[in-house]
Amino acid sequence: MIAYCTNVHPAPDLAGILTQLDRHAVRVREALEADTLALGLWLPAPVARGLVEDGSALRQFRAELASRGLTVSTLNAFPYGDFHDEVVKHAVYFPTWTDPRRLEYTVDCAAVLAELLPDSASYGSISTLPLAWREPWTGRDDDRAAEALAELTLALRAETRRHGRPIRLAVEPEPGCVLDTVADAVGWLAGRVDPDHIGICLDTCHLAVSFADPAETVASVRAAGLDVVKVQASAALEVPEPGTAAGRSAVAEYSEPRYLHQVRENTPGGVLAADDLPEAFETLPAEHPWRVHFHVPLHAVPSAPLTSTTDVLVAAVAAVDPGTHVEVETYTWTVLPGAGDLSDGIAAELRWAAQHLRTGVAV
Repeated sequence: MIAYCTNVHPAPDLAGILTQLDRHAVRVREALEADTLALGLWLPAPVARGLVEDGSALRQFRAELASRGLTVSTLNAFPYGDFHDEVVKHAVYFPTWTDPRRLEYTVDCAAVLAELLPDSASYGSISTLPLAWREPWTGRDDDRAAEALAELTLALRAETRRHGRPIRLAVEPEPGCVLDTVADAVGWLAGRVDPDHIGICLDTCHLAVSFADPAETVASVRAAGLDVVKVQASAALEVPEPGTAAGRSAVAEYSEPRYLHQVRENTPGGVLAADDLPEAFETLPAEHPWRVHFHVPLHAVPSAPLTSTTDVLVAAVAAVDPGTHVEVETYTWTVLPGAGDLSDGIAAELRWAAQHLRTGVAV
């Protein structure tokens, strides 16, 4: 089964989460004519804390999910708070892995997930941010983040002993962050963490923006003794000719104020970087192809002259181990030019994923 990530739904509390699931997830399941639908669940930090503190509420939440034909084997614990403010941008990277609140939130998510896992799940996964945005960051911050992950590992081991199935953290590299690329994440994690409990979240939009080769990237993770714990199935926006009037005009429609849209230009001398689309227009030479951190729907090819990087997604999923968790994560529907009905769009993405991604992936 392939999950879809619920961070696309604004919901500040448990009642709001259930309302959104009724409005969208149940409709998606029915549209797919499926008995069950896998979710990559996002819980705001106060909701996760409340479920941990109230065991009866957590049991009731599990029952509510089951009554709707919904299952959960993975959580997206990257956004800590409201992911749908008018302006999110750099706020999504807070609290960082140097802040005790990040550890507390992730421990809470692990405890919740352990109770929600379906009987069919071999493990649970939790994706998280790549430590922090790259600035400011010091050697002392490295040490503090490593200490936090060591403490988290103790909690993950305890959940594994308690429930008999591992809960694993998946660190998600993202352009512009301390762990910008998968290579950065592998270099930082290897030798610092217990690979039985902490590995990589391979977001294929982020991977595409870095212009890294998918198969070689997955092989490098294995060679370092780490696992791809989770794949976030996503596609980046590609601009083959950003220097043309048509290319510039087309990509300008995706410049919006809520989310950060990092841009990379693949030149013969190396990959050039801009932290957001407005900056890219001003600083990049636009002489070679751009890839933009804007999650575009998997099934919907952008209008020419733009395209998307679903080829990177397909190659990445083909390279990971069978049974790796796969979660469709297109959180940008609310800012997508010309977006249609959200439930219909999610169902169409999941149909595309079922048709194009290697069988054997699971959530």
